[in-house]
Amino acid sequence: MSNEKEYLSQEKFNELEKELNHLKSVRRKEIAEQLEFAKGLGDLSENAEYHEARQNQAETEERILKLETLLKSVEITSKHKNGVVGIGSTVTIQKGSDKKEHVYRIVGSEEANTREGKISNKSPLGAALIGKEKGDKVSCETPNGMVSCVVVDVK
Repeated sequence: MSNEKEYLSQEKFNELEKELNHLKSVRRKEIAEQLEFAKGLGDLSENAEYHEARQNQAETEERILKLETLLKSVEITSKHKNGVVGIGSTVTIQKGSDKKEHVYRIVGSEEANTREGKISNKSPLGAALIGKEKGDKVSCETPNGMVSCVVVDVK
């Protein structure tokens, strides 16, 4: 994990904390039971159940480490009320000559989900919007080409 600061909403923080507790208390036990069962089947070198359980164990431990590291260093975001786009802000924009307005919430990369209208502060558009105010024009290069828009509202 990089040394860049990660941001999470309180809801996402709670969700990840719950996942971490589940992995440590429930999932580890399940994997230990799988390993014991697989060991009882005999020759470990050709034991598919054993190798699958070891793979599950490695993936689970990797996820636990990632979550522990993230949750120790994360900053909880709150909604900005000063009219300037920041992490936690909900921004309404109008792209180019398109009359349709698009609403996005600026979030940390861990909880970005474009289907839910949540874009990362590290995405091209999210990074370009940070620090902008209502009426500001924004341009950024995205994988789909150049995007120009106007900030219609910031909440």
